[in-house]
Amino acid sequence: MLRETSSPYRGFHILAGITALAVGLAFSAVLFRVDLSPRVESDFFFSTDDPQLQASQRLAELFPSSPQILLSATGPDRLAPEYLANLRELGDALAALPGVQRVQSLAHGPSRPEAVAESPLWSRLLLGSEPNTSLVIAFLEPEAGPELVPAVESLVAEQHAPSFALQISGVPYVVEQIRRHLEHDLRLFSATALAVFGLLIALLYRSWPVVLGTLLTCTGACAITLTGLHALGKPIGLLTANIATIVFVLTLSHIVFLTASWQRAAAEPDPRRHALRATFPASAGCMVTTFLGFGSLLLASAKPLRELGIAGSLGTVTALALAYGLYPMFLRDSARSRPGPAPTPPFPLPITSRVALPLVALALLAGTGIPRIDTDPGLLSFFGPESPIRPGLERIDRNGGSSPLLIAVQDDDERLDAAAPLLKMAALQAALDEDPAVGMALSLPVLLDEARRVPLAGLLPASRLIEILDSARYDHVARTFITPDRKRGLFFLRMREGDRAEPRSAVVARIRQTAADLGLGVEAIGGLYDLQSQLASLVAGSLLQGISALLLLFLPITWVVGRSLGSTAAMGLALLLVPVTLLGTFGHLGWPIDIISSPAVNVALALGIDSMIHLTLAARRLRGSETSSAGDWAAALHQLWRPVTGAMLVLAAGFGIFSLSSFPPTQRFGGAVALGTLAATVSALLVLPWLAQGWRRRGNEE
Repeated sequence: MLRETSSPYRGFHILAGITALAVGLAFSAVLFRVDLSPRVESDFFFSTDDPQLQASQRLAELFPSSPQILLSATGPDRLAPEYLANLRELGDALAALPGVQRVQSLAHGPSRPEAVAESPLWSRLLLGSEPNTSLVIAFLEPEAGPELVPAVESLVAEQHAPSFALQISGVPYVVEQIRRHLEHDLRLFSATALAVFGLLIALLYRSWPVVLGTLLTCTGACAITLTGLHALGKPIGLLTANIATIVFVLTLSHIVFLTASWQRAAAEPDPRRHALRATFPASAGCMVTTFLGFGSLLLASAKPLRELGIAGSLGTVTALALAYGLYPMFLRDSARSRPGPAPTPPFPLPITSRVALPLVALALLAGTGIPRIDTDPGLLSFFGPESPIRPGLERIDRNGGSSPLLIAVQDDDERLDAAAPLLKMAALQAALDEDPAVGMALSLPVLLDEARRVPLAGLLPASRLIEILDSARYDHVARTFITPDRKRGLFFLRMREGDRAEPRSAVVARIRQTAADLGLGVEAIGGLYDLQSQLASLVAGSLLQGISALLLLFLPITWVVGRSLGSTAAMGLALLLVPVTLLGTFGHLGWPIDIISSPAVNVALALGIDSMIHLTLAARRLRGSETSSAGDWAAALHQLWRPVTGAMLVLAAGFGIFSLSSFPPTQRFGGAVALGTLAATVSALLVLPWLAQGWRRRGNEE
C-alpha cells in the first residue's frame, strides 16, 4: 500500500508491519481457535462468588432439587381420554430423553387424573387457572447439557396439534433462547457492519485505499479483541456477544477524524504526519474517556457487566492502536491517490442563546421522565410480542407462574415437625395462595395434606409422615421441603411476571414480612425471581453511581483538554445533558432498563465526550491564530463540524444496527447508545461553544 521509503517513515513502517502481523495472527486465531458461540448459564446474572448468588446456592445445598422444563398442554377437555393418551405419550417420550430424571403430568404421578382437582399437591403442580390447560414438568439431571432443549423442542413439534397445543418454558429453555438470540445477533451484526460501513465509507471518501484500509483496520481490531478475550479465558457471554460491533464502531470513529484531518492537510508537504500530530492527542483523550466508561463497569456486582467492562476496555485500547498503527499506511501522500478536501461550508447555525437555550430546555423537559424509569422489567420483556417463545411464556405464566422463588424459613423455638410451627407454615401457605403475585406455592404443609389423603395416614403424627416421605420408596420427596434436622423448611413458589404491577423487591419484602408476622424467621431467599429483584436494585443504583463516578473521572480530563475553569465547566454541563436526555427519554417512552441495556448510559457518556474533546482541543489550538478572527470556537466549528457530524452518523448507524436484533434488550441497548450519541453531538456543537464563550466573556468582564 505504501511506496514511500524515506527515513522519516521507516519507524512507522516497522510499527505498521508489526501491527499487520498481529492482525493476521488474530484473524487466524478467530477462524480456527476462538469459540464465538455465546455462553449463557442459568446463573448468568451473577458470578459464583457474588453474595447475591450464594444465597441461592445455599438453598440448593439445603434442599436438593432439579432444573425443570415446563410444558403447557391445551385441549378441548383435559380429562378426555384422547388428551390423557397424548399426555402419556408425550411424558414417556420426554422421560426417555438423556438428561431427564422423571416427568410429572396428569398421566404421570396422580393415581386418578379426575381426582387431581381435589389434591392439595397435584392441583397446584399440574392444573393451571385455565380450565382446558394442564402442565407437564420434566425434571432434569443437574449435568444435562444444552442439547436437551432442542430434543424437547423436536418432541413438541411432533406432537403439537390444534387439539393438543404445546408450549415450553422453564429456566433452561429461557436461557437457551437467550443464547440463540445472541448467536444470531453476533452473525447478523458482523455481516451487516461490513456491508453498511463499507458502503458508507465508499460514499464519503470515494477512495478504494481508504475503504480497504478502514475495513481491514476495523475488522482487525475486532479480531485482536476477540483473541485477547480468548487468551484471558473470557468466553463470549450475555453482553459481550456484541463486542465485535462495538469495537468496529469505536475504531471507525477514530478513522473518521483522522481521515478528515488528512484531507484538510492537503496543502501540507507531509499531510499524513500532519494529520497524525493534529488528531492523535484528541483521539488519545477519547480513548481514555471510553476506557473509563467501560472500566467503570468492573465495579458492578452483576457478572455480565463486569465481563463487558473487561471486553470494552480491551477493545478501546485496541481500536486506538490499530487506527493509528495500521490505518495510516493506507493514507497515501500522492496527490493523485488522495481524495481532495471538499470545500468546508461554515457551520450553519450561530452560537447564540436563541439556539442553545431551547436545546437545554428540551433536555430538561426530557429529564422529567427520569422518575418513571423501570429498572425492574419482567422476564417477558426479554422477548418481543412477535417472538415464538412469548406466547408459551405468557400461557405458563398465567397457569402457575414462570419465575421460581425459594424461601427458607425456621422457627427459633421448635423443630418444624412440631405442631405449632406446622400451623404457622400452613398459615403462610394460605397467605401465599391468596397473594396475586404468586402463581403457585408448595411447602411441607401441602405435602403433609397430600399424604393424609391416604387411608389411616391421618392417624400418624407429622414427624412420622415426614420420615415415610423421606424414604427411598417416595423418592426422598420430603428433603425438597425440610432439612434432615427438621429445623429449616422450604417454600417453593412460581411467581407471575405478566401482570406484575409492583417491583419484585416489594413482593419479596411483603412475603418476608408475612412470615415474620406469623412467627417464622426467613433464613434465606433465592431463585431467579429474587436474583432479578436484586439485579434491579443494582441496576438502579449503578445508574446514579456510574454516571456520577464517570463525570467525576472525566473532570481531570476536561481540565487537561480545556486548560481553563470555563472550558471545564462548559464541558461538564454539556456532558451532563446526555444522561438527562437519555434516561428521561427512556422513562417517557416506557422502555425498561435491564441488565443488557443498562451499560448504554456508560457507553453513551464515554462516546459523547469524544466530540467535545476534539472541539475543545481545536479551539485551544486555534486561539489567537489568524484563522480564529471570528472567534476560536467559531473557527473550531468551521473545521470540525462535518467530521463531528460524520462521527455521530457512524456511531449512530453502528449502534443502530442493533435494531435489527430480534432480542428486545439488545435493541434497547443500541437505541440508547445511538440516542446518547445524537444528544452528545448536538450538545457539543450547539451548547458547549455557547457555554464556553459565555463563561469566557463573564471572566473577562470580571
